[in-house]
Amino acid sequence: MGELILVRHGETEWSRARRHTGLTDVPLTARGEEQARALRAALKERRIVRTLVSPAERARRTAELAGLPAAETDPDLREWDYGGYEGITTAEIRETRPGWFLWDDGVVPGGAGHPGETVGQVGARADAVLARVGPVSDGPLSKGDVALVAHGHFLRVLTARWLGLEPALGRLFALGTGTLSALGTEHDRPVVSAWNVPPP
Repeated sequence: MGELILVRHGETEWSRARRHTGLTDVPLTARGEEQARALRAALKERRIVRTLVSPAERARRTAELAGLPAAETDPDLREWDYGGYEGITTAEIRETRPGWFLWDDGVVPGGAGHPGETVGQVGARADAVLARVGPVSDGPLSKGDVALVAHGHFLRVLTARWLGLEPALGRLFALGTGTLSALGTEHDRPVVSAWNVPPP
């Protein structure tokens, strides 16, 4: 059986500034493009039979530069909708909500197109992705690796769900831009095989 290869998109101006970037389509920086290109060598060593990518341009560009051009767009791989916290930092949010923590306190509704999501809603999307690519005898993972190119918070939630944990326990898995991680099995039980590996 193959593994799920998680690719977090490369750096953007907003990720560098630690601004919550959910549905806003922010392009990669020059460094983000370099990170994506640097992933190519590690991904080339894998037997990837299917690639799913978030609809966001930063994820699609990362997939392309990393050598995954045949990626299928999957809307369930989009980032957490941060609602009214879109584009602002945790420090800015804490000016009006002291001690705020995304994983415990959630988001507030935003303007048009940014209603916000609960961690449970993000978890339901992660479950839908896993149901399509998970470890079933006749699924894609029975033939090789499946690459998912997406976003930090979403991939952390997906990892929690892979392990059978509540979505909010994604908070335990810090994940940098332009990194590779792998989810697999050991004795038929889900495990993290590699985590937050920077480009070589």
